[in-house]
Amino acid sequence: MNIPELLEKRVKLSPDKPAFIFKDEAVTFLNLKNNVFKLADSLQKLGVNSGDKVALYLPNWPEYVYSYLAIWSLGAIAVPLDFMLTEDELIPCLTHCEAKVLIAKAKATIQLQKIKASCPLLKNLITCHEQKEGCLSFEDLLAQAQPVKPALKINDSDYAIIFYTSGTTGKPKGVLINYKQLGAPPQSMDFFVGGIKETDVALCALPFSHLGGLIYIQNSIVYGLSVILMERFIPVEFLRNIHQYRVSCFWIVPSMYYAFLQLKEFETFDLSSLRWIVSFGASNSPEALRRFHRYCPNAHLLNGWGLTETNAPTVVLPMGSNKIESVGRSAPWIEVKIFDDQGNEAGVGEVGEIVVKSWVVTDGYYKDDALTQEVIRDNWFYTGDLGRFDKEGHLYIIGRKKEMIKVGGEIVFEPEVEEVLQKHPDIAEAAVIGIADTLRGEVPKAFVSLKEGRALSEEELRYFCRQHLAHYKIPHFFKFKTALPKNRTGKIDKELLRKDSL
Repeated sequence: MNIPELLEKRVKLSPDKPAFIFKDEAVTFLNLKNNVFKLADSLQKLGVNSGDKVALYLPNWPEYVYSYLAIWSLGAIAVPLDFMLTEDELIPCLTHCEAKVLIAKAKATIQLQKIKASCPLLKNLITCHEQKEGCLSFEDLLAQAQPVKPALKINDSDYAIIFYTSGTTGKPKGVLINYKQLGAPPQSMDFFVGGIKETDVALCALPFSHLGGLIYIQNSIVYGLSVILMERFIPVEFLRNIHQYRVSCFWIVPSMYYAFLQLKEFETFDLSSLRWIVSFGASNSPEALRRFHRYCPNAHLLNGWGLTETNAPTVVLPMGSNKIESVGRSAPWIEVKIFDDQGNEAGVGEVGEIVVKSWVVTDGYYKDDALTQEVIRDNWFYTGDLGRFDKEGHLYIIGRKKEMIKVGGEIVFEPEVEEVLQKHPDIAEAAVIGIADTLRGEVPKAFVSLKEGRALSEEELRYFCRQHLAHYKIPHFFKFKTALPKNRTGKIDKELLRKDSL
């Protein structure tokens, strides 16, 4: 993926078209190219060269877009870090990746100078919208630089990004994506939706530090669509933006749909402009997605699946299909199979581990050969997700291997129980985990949040479960919570729920 050439091509086609709109302020493709090239010029003068790591610790601001694209214009490696990470969580990631520069927003809970002192290879700190002692100003770097296209040759096999998929506890795990693979998500999205159009208007509320958010940037510069950028996800503001900007497409995680459906004013918003929408991550409530779809009947509703390691989207439901319980099929250049525990291919309808083979799949984890060899065997990436195929070749996600509860020899899949709980009219969200039990080994425990103004007793909920689940699948414990904890991508954080159960 050659970023400078893509930017120049886009400027020739539509220089004055908004690439991004943030807080009602437009950044045209010409503005975007100039700011990217200026920042690249400044970074190069700071000594950033091909293969150097530049870490990003920012909210969803235009500066994040400039930073990503400037880093890649130099053949360097971007290291996006979740903006919710604490100081103690940031330092291991920065040390592990050997970051040379950190571009950040100052926070009261973060001591940037302490971070720099703890990371000996970190040479420069750059802050946005606030001048901090010992740090360079992002705005000054732009003002002092020239919008000159970098004259560099970048190889497809060079690494472009390190995604830390787990660095909050224990050992950081950095997923490597090279420059060729950087172009995979927009190529897949275009295939799955039957063609992304320049006239499309996308709405982004996913963090840029995650692959789902990054795809918005990629699609903008590759296909020329405009992106309405939200600093963070606020359900009512998201719906207002759809109406105000006549948004035609977006991709979000299932919990965001649930948030919409809890709004009292949800049905008053005009969603008729939507052309296609994607839910990434297997949904445990297809009915919730169908209800949302009733208010945007002009849109194709797609369900998809993929991991950071497989450069999602990996599979997506075909346009026009009504099998919303399925995540669909893979693109022609991606092989997806189901293997049993012995490494044999499973038959139709049989549950096993989902494995993926393609040029889009990561080469492995940065500085972790042991983990790389564990998950990549015979060129197959073992995802840790369980699934099955139907006779038409559609994939169904059963859950993570670690979401499989063994109750006295019987197998219970957490998403299966969650789907039943989600059907109760009083429940807003539900999550299920396995906890230790001296008699059965493990038993299910459910965490439930109720819709506003609703009441539900444990006895009533247990009776409801008996109508829909085998006895060994019924949660042994229920815990009612005002809200379930979420990570930055909006998914329910089961690790926090497990800690809640200790």
